[in-house]
Amino acid sequence: MKTRYSFGGDEHIFVEVDKEMSLEAFFKSLAMTNQIKEKNIDGIIEVCPANASFQIKYDPDKIHPNDMMDTLVGIENDVDHIENVLETRIIEIPVYYNDPWTHETLMRFRERHQDPDGTDLEYGARINNFDSVDDFINAHQETPWIVTMVGFVAGLPFMYQLVDREHQIEVPKYLRPRTDTPKHTVGHGGCFSCIYSVRGAGGYQMFGVTPMPIFDPNQKVNHLKDFMLFFKPGDIVKYRSVDRDEYDQILLDVEEGTFEPLTKPVTFVLDDFNNDMEGYNKVIKEALYVN
Repeated sequence: MKTRYSFGGDEHIFVEVDKEMSLEAFFKSLAMTNQIKEKNIDGIIEVCPANASFQIKYDPDKIHPNDMMDTLVGIENDVDHIENVLETRIIEIPVYYNDPWTHETLMRFRERHQDPDGTDLEYGARINNFDSVDDFINAHQETPWIVTMVGFVAGLPFMYQLVDREHQIEVPKYLRPRTDTPKHTVGHGGCFSCIYSVRGAGGYQMFGVTPMPIFDPNQKVNHLKDFMLFFKPGDIVKYRSVDRDEYDQILLDVEEGTFEPLTKPVTFVLDDFNNDMEGYNKVIKEALYVN
């Protein structure tokens, strides 16, 4: 990986760790942004991380642009010697696949889709060479995903599947974006899964919907009272299929303040994962259900 640094006007520096998305690029980007925050560098106003890159906003009256650039290069040299170990958490996200709300929405926008005669799930299953939609859903929920970026819309997580590239689920975005997407839609575009935190426009394929709130600016939802956004980069997600009855029950539990997401702390070691992806995923998933 060859990191590329570029100035963005007088107050920004954009750091592109790699042009291609990879776990290695994400880990390096995350390590650099964590170091920047920990050093509390005078003059830095904001750190905006992305999947394999990040942008710094700084005050040029407090730190000279060239000094800011030299500082970032020095941080990169430091993190190159750090082992890729992440103390994080694994989270179970319930998903009502093939739900009536995303189905109604996707059918309204078929003229903008690559396959106007099918559904998003059918299209995703077909182009990823699955025999059925059920097989496709099973593959989607069976492997863990890692959150590599939160943003674009407040609280929206982008997630990268923890499998080798040959087995990653990949689907293109709609030919033209929709003007509507239901709140909490579980979507997919390119190699990324996401959860739409609010209702609005979108272009990702729609596979289902989760009853679990992930963004609450009023901080009234029980598990969002400490912070309005649920996800942060490095979180690991395990989807779990639920039926309509369980979906409705979770909605009721959220409303009554009794719902708590199932989460467990885990240590993710990138080298160990790369050496045995299937075995490592099994260990991570098992950690979620150990008392």
